[in-house]
Amino acid sequence: MKDNIRLEEHRIEQEPFYLPIGEEIKLAEAAYETGLPLLLKGPTGCGKTRFMQYLAWKLNRPLITVSCHDDLSTSDLVGRYLIRAGEAVWTDGPLTLAVRAGAICYLDEIVEARKDTTVVIHPLADDRRELPIEKRGELLVAPPEFMLAVSYNPGYQSVIKDLKPSTRQRFVALSFDYPNPEAEAEIVIKESGVSEDLATSLVKLGRMTRGLKDSGLPEGASTRLLIQAGKLIEQDI
Repeated sequence: MKDNIRLEEHRIEQEPFYLPIGEEIKLAEAAYETGLPLLLKGPTGCGKTRFMQYLAWKLNRPLITVSCHDDLSTSDLVGRYLIRAGEAVWTDGPLTLAVRAGAICYLDEIVEARKDTTVVIHPLADDRRELPIEKRGELLVAPPEFMLAVSYNPGYQSVIKDLKPSTRQRFVALSFDYPNPEAEAEIVIKESGVSEDLATSLVKLGRMTRGLKDSGLPEGASTRLLIQAGKLIEQDI
């Protein structure tokens, strides 16, 4: 019962706005139907998370998102025993919850997690589709409805923080980038409510900043940042 309540919190009821930039929806649906995991590659703020929200809505599956970081442990993903009322009670982690319920588990910025943590997804990401829970001596087999998706920003990758070939080759990779100027302006208008002229100006400025990497600005304005700027302008800021 508690798991059902937790899952309902992750169900997307209304269609999120998403403007396709290619055949990523068709490819993602094909991956889902064949039980293959997804790897989303692209710069920050270009729409990877929104794409996953749209895909979860379209497939009518709960979306459980985990923001990966340096301290993310295997127990954080799989689960752990907690002491409640003097007893040790097992609590599923987000990955285990998603497998049990046939949800979509989205590991955002997977390269930020520790290498020993990402190994746990290997049997889920190949034809076994299994999640071993060593602390319980349990082996979960993912149902057909379950999908694993991860993302990372190749622009920030380094030798230390990069996906191992043994991890990367398990996934169907989708490359994302900022939309063309017309599409990006349409997104900014829809998401922030600014006029077409203002959206066009914001997009022009954003695209200029993205071309300054060799001039000391390592990160230009993302589509997300342009939307945030538009929202502030709408509030007379």
